[in-house]
Amino acid sequence: MILDYETLKIVWWLLIGLLLIGFVVIDGFDMGAAVLLPFLGRNDEQRRAIIKTIGAHWDGNQVWFIMASGAIFTAWPTVHGVASADFYAAILLLLFALFFRPVAFDHRGKIEDPRRRRSWDWAVFAGGAVPALAFGLAFGNLLHGVPFQYDDFMRPSYTGSWWGLLNPFALLTGVVSLSMLVMHGAVWLQICADEPVESRARTAVKVAAIVLIITFAIAGLWVAYGMRGYRVISITDIAGAPDPTAKTVITAVGAWLANYKRYPWTTLAPIIGFAGAVLTIILSGTRRPGLAVVTSALSMTGVILTAGFSMFPFIMPSSTQPSVSLTVWDAASSHLTLMVMFWAAAIFVPIILVYTVWAYYSKWGKVTAQRIQDNTHSAY
Repeated sequence: MILDYETLKIVWWLLIGLLLIGFVVIDGFDMGAAVLLPFLGRNDEQRRAIIKTIGAHWDGNQVWFIMASGAIFTAWPTVHGVASADFYAAILLLLFALFFRPVAFDHRGKIEDPRRRRSWDWAVFAGGAVPALAFGLAFGNLLHGVPFQYDDFMRPSYTGSWWGLLNPFALLTGVVSLSMLVMHGAVWLQICADEPVESRARTAVKVAAIVLIITFAIAGLWVAYGMRGYRVISITDIAGAPDPTAKTVITAVGAWLANYKRYPWTTLAPIIGFAGAVLTIILSGTRRPGLAVVTSALSMTGVILTAGFSMFPFIMPSSTQPSVSLTVWDAASSHLTLMVMFWAAAIFVPIILVYTVWAYYSKWGKVTAQRIQDNTHSAY
């Protein structure tokens, strides 16, 4: 089966979205639990139990991040190049935070010094909170528009500043991202941790979900009435060779809502985002965390799809020179590259999904205080 170029461009937009959702849902357990570690664990034994709930999975979960990053690099090389140049410092901060978390996992238990372990606990917190905020900041800046342009030789240049990335809307979407991952991690701890951490996690689910609902609603109103979105009004050939300059783009308040008017079924995304969070509060409060983790995952999926549906076909809009904004149509690799990658993804993504499910199934169960005491030298 050989798909045409236009179809492959859409397929890879969908696949990269799927990989990002998979990463957030799977690794969201780790990041959320890491953020909650200093607050739900009141003593060393409880904090060790929290780390133990994610200790068997964090490294395997990173595979989804690696796959998503690799897919962006090969499917959208122009996007990867512009982002790597413009957000170099931000990407380094994100990667160092991700690296720092497993280092903190291993080193906190090397010496039985309460102050030393407490310091490493805050390092675990940073390793969860910084990436959670960074992902939200990234989406916020994409919706806001990235200040970049091309010169006469098609070389991209960033026209903004580091502090410009911390604009109010991006900070708001950072809170959306952080709150939904904390909600997800808290549900995970409600499933896998013993009392009293379990009860504290139930309270954390409620607080995080309420924050998510409020901030997600504010962000939606901001996008609809307080932000200039982007719209392609003409393009040379969506099935032709990529050329970021071969289109005309305008900006207008409310332009990000155009897809919802054109395709009403896309409104399911924000509905799922809100409904999933509400159901997570209800199911967690009634002590059904097994179902709550499903609704939490659905809520996060709805939030991510809302951003994706709003922006399509844009991937990285330019606030400096809107006509060179990068879209699904003009930022893709060659037809051959997308086709080869399609078959590679069709083979390996299901294998990794099956392995991920098996890994969670084989390590399923609560981490109790007795289990930590019995394995004091092997547990984190």
